[in-house]
Amino acid sequence: MSGILNTRIAGLTLEHPVLNASGILGSDPEHIDILASHGFSAIVTKTFTLNPREGYNPPILVELRSGGFLNAIGLANPGIQGIKPLVDRAKLLGKPIIISISGNSIEEFTKIAEVAEDSGASAVELNLSCPHVKGLGLELGSDPFTVFLVAREVSSILKIPVIVKLGLSDRIIESAGKALEAGARALTLINTIRALAIDIYSFKPILSNIYGGLSGPPIKPIALRVVYDVYREHRAEIIGCGGISNWTDAAEFILAGARAIQVGSAFLKNRKVVYEILEGIKKWMNVLGYSSVESLVGRSHV
Repeated sequence: MSGILNTRIAGLTLEHPVLNASGILGSDPEHIDILASHGFSAIVTKTFTLNPREGYNPPILVELRSGGFLNAIGLANPGIQGIKPLVDRAKLLGKPIIISISGNSIEEFTKIAEVAEDSGASAVELNLSCPHVKGLGLELGSDPFTVFLVAREVSSILKIPVIVKLGLSDRIIESAGKALEAGARALTLINTIRALAIDIYSFKPILSNIYGGLSGPPIKPIALRVVYDVYREHRAEIIGCGGISNWTDAAEFILAGARAIQVGSAFLKNRKVVYEILEGIKKWMNVLGYSSVESLVGRSHV
């Protein structure tokens, strides 16, 4: 890729700004091959917990008429023993790899983070944002003080960058500030949004967990607003995530303050989406006369 698309986020130099969102593959070495072959500049794994998790029983995913998805997978993963094989595969492919982690306590977060660093990960992403697993994710990320404690403890023991992923909450601006104060190098904003779907013939919620996370185009304006607000308040390094389906969505997130973006649901529908986004951004930059994508970050605030 041309150097005009190079970007830096959390100390990582990337060929271009498009990463995959955590949860879109990323728990088996073969998944790393798939994600790398479709053009992502860095790989973000599924969320790892200390011990293996089986996740929820089916149904765990439903496509909505609105164009988005509702999922409740339950953070299924093989536990910390699954981290090193993914890192090794990413290194073979020359791709930076960001390990997404979650825990029930600060001690669990630090243990998993240490395993990720010892395995050779490029960075860790603290999942303080999952909307459908009790005791994890959003329940932690919606409390700014908890965000501070988790981010501070993990940042204090690692040499690799720490990225904090936050979900939608009434206190997300404050939580973002506390994550940065605690040593986070960057923020990922946002995760899926807690939602519900009901089968009108059985009269019951479709997902086995009842509630799931809404992703895809319906949440894009919300995610964009959060990126805009957090950048305006903190001038943070941000990875924008939520409903990005094409290059114009990506351009909006960049202008709002994102130095990189993550693509999730769109990849499930269109395996060429990364290349289409990059080609669109390059043409847009040429029309505007910009030679560096980084020079467009946050321009909507000027």
